[in-house]
Amino acid sequence: MLLNRLEWVAMNNPVRAAIQRHVEAPCLLSLGGPVRGGGRVLEVGCGRGVGVERILRLFGAQSVEAFDLDPRMISLARRRLRAHAGKVRLWVGDVTRIPAADGRYDAVFDFGIIHHVPRWRDALAEIRRVLKPGGRFYGEEVLARFVLHPVWRRLLDHPQEDRFDGAALTAGLRECGLTLVAWKPFLSWFGWFVADKAVP
Repeated sequence: MLLNRLEWVAMNNPVRAAIQRHVEAPCLLSLGGPVRGGGRVLEVGCGRGVGVERILRLFGAQSVEAFDLDPRMISLARRRLRAHAGKVRLWVGDVTRIPAADGRYDAVFDFGIIHHVPRWRDALAEIRRVLKPGGRFYGEEVLARFVLHPVWRRLLDHPQEDRFDGAALTAGLRECGLTLVAWKPFLSWFGWFVADKAVP
C-alpha cells in the first residue's frame, strides 16, 4: 500500500537516509556479509534510492534492479541514481508480483517494505522464487508491536490484520522455503534478518 502524507515525509528526509546508511545497512552487512555470486541484486520497495546506493557501495553488488509501488518514489530514485545508470534498472512494481524469471537474483533486499503488504506471505514467496539457489535475502522489518501500537496506528496507514512479530516473520520465511541465517530484534518493534534459499 502507498504511504500516507506523514510517512512520505518520514521516509524522505535526511534523518531517514542517515539511519539507512549508518544503522540499517551496516547491521545487515554484519549479519549477512557482502553479496555472493555474480552480484545481481533486487531491492523491493526502493523508495528514493538510498538503499540502492548502499547495496552498490557497501555490499559489492555488480548491478541492482529495484522497484517501488509509488511512481513518485521511482522518479526521485531515477534522479538520485543517475550516476549509476549503467548498473541500475528501476520500475514501478508490486512485491507480490515481481516481473522476473525464477532464480534471477543473487540477493534480494527489503528495507522495511513487507509490513506494508496485506498478503505478506505472498511477498515472501515471490522473493524466494526470484532468488537463485543459494541466494540471500537481507531484510529490515517493522513488527506488529509497532504497527498495532495505538499511536502509530492512528498516524500511519499500515495493514492491521495478520501482522507479524519476530516469531511469525521467521516462521513465514521458513514456510516459504527460506532458511534463517541471522535475526536481530530491536525493542520488539523492529528486526533485521538474513535468510538463504537452499541449494537443491
